[in-house]
Amino acid sequence: MNWNKDLLKDKKHLHFIGCGGSGMFPIIQILHAAGYTITGSDVNEGDIIRYEREMGITVTIPHDAACVEGADLVVYSAAISRDNPEWKEAERLGIPCVERSVMLGYVASLYAAPVCVAGTHGKTSTTAMLTQTLLMAGRDPAAVIGGKLPYIDGYGRSGSGDTIVVESCEYHNTFFELLPHTAVLLNVDADHLEFFGNMENLKAAFARFCNAATDTVIYNGDDTETLDTMRAVQVPHTVSFGEGEKCDYRAVNVREPRPGFYAFDVVFDGCIIACVTLGVPGRHHVYNALASFAVCHRAGCEVQDIVEGIGAFGGAGRRFEIVGEKNGVTVVDDYAHHPTEVGATLRAARKLAFRSVWAVHQPFTYSRTQMLLDEFAEVLQLADHVVLTQIMGSRERAEDHTVRTADLAAKIPGSVWFETKEEAADYVMQHAQPGDLVITLGCGDIYKAARRMLQA
Repeated sequence: MNWNKDLLKDKKHLHFIGCGGSGMFPIIQILHAAGYTITGSDVNEGDIIRYEREMGITVTIPHDAACVEGADLVVYSAAISRDNPEWKEAERLGIPCVERSVMLGYVASLYAAPVCVAGTHGKTSTTAMLTQTLLMAGRDPAAVIGGKLPYIDGYGRSGSGDTIVVESCEYHNTFFELLPHTAVLLNVDADHLEFFGNMENLKAAFARFCNAATDTVIYNGDDTETLDTMRAVQVPHTVSFGEGEKCDYRAVNVREPRPGFYAFDVVFDGCIIACVTLGVPGRHHVYNALASFAVCHRAGCEVQDIVEGIGAFGGAGRRFEIVGEKNGVTVVDDYAHHPTEVGATLRAARKLAFRSVWAVHQPFTYSRTQMLLDEFAEVLQLADHVVLTQIMGSRERAEDHTVRTADLAAKIPGSVWFETKEEAADYVMQHAQPGDLVITLGCGDIYKAARRMLQA
């Protein structure tokens, strides 16, 4: 843990390098609401940059050393390298610099009861669902969400209560900066192994995160890797959720009242206490809803308020987000960037009443693509048509890796791939038919292809 209680003492002007990221924006929203002067910079324009400018924040594109002049503290994202001109200039001027996770840990510490949501999959959806449910139940939580929650028209909010709901990322162990009152562990799956090395190290990291909880860990009682992780966890209270008979909060009588959308009864203490009907498609959301239900129920929310809040949740930004319709073709954008997530999204899509499903996938990072090449190839074939773009390397360089998009395409019969997302978008709209569903998939900037399709 690298933050301290005096991190922002005598600080008024905070500068964020990489302010366009979904991890940075909610922190900026909270600190801006608290009265700090915020400036920022990034390399590309985007929705978040637009939101920040609408808030009155000065954002510079691209990075420029002059941006840090006058700042009392510089916050940088994990994607920023040490040779960044602003970071180097801040060090030259003696301005203290901290990584984003350090600032997140400090912000979370301002609240008495942080609820920190972790897991390989479902963090954003669950954090957003939980935030909306608490708000609709009359609570006033702060929140840090990795996607836009339409209910609050933002990625984060400052609340007047004791609770802050925090999406807690395991990458580079950034969630070690958090001290949860309640930790939520949704699942544990093979991801970020270029950093962790193997599953044992990954599970050890999740166990350390859970052991930091001062009160309760709420965990997936059906997930094998999660159960293995929990063997190393010792906290005052542990609460499980799932469909298994040993789970504390159980989903029973899971049903599909309309294609792709699920409902279930909640059993607690041996009795059915609620019937939940989901407003988002996909069976995987049964687990996200159970986790949210457990947190709210333990926080003392009325059962009917919890049911209404979960049922009203229509999804977070870039999580099966309907972008629009063009010439009878429906375009959806989804953040899925791991085979498990891609599979869950496409299975949900196939349940819906569309003529055919198009998957437009932008692989994210060479290491993940190479490690999970066969798994990606398998789940993408759930779609009727597969269109791929070049791998988005992000923090990785192409010359350091041998895998390319063509290698993935070769494993998917009938797939096509393009150098750019613009070419992919144009191809799809030239070939998609009325009644088709097109889903852009990836955590990079593939969402821009979805918008291009609607402008075609």
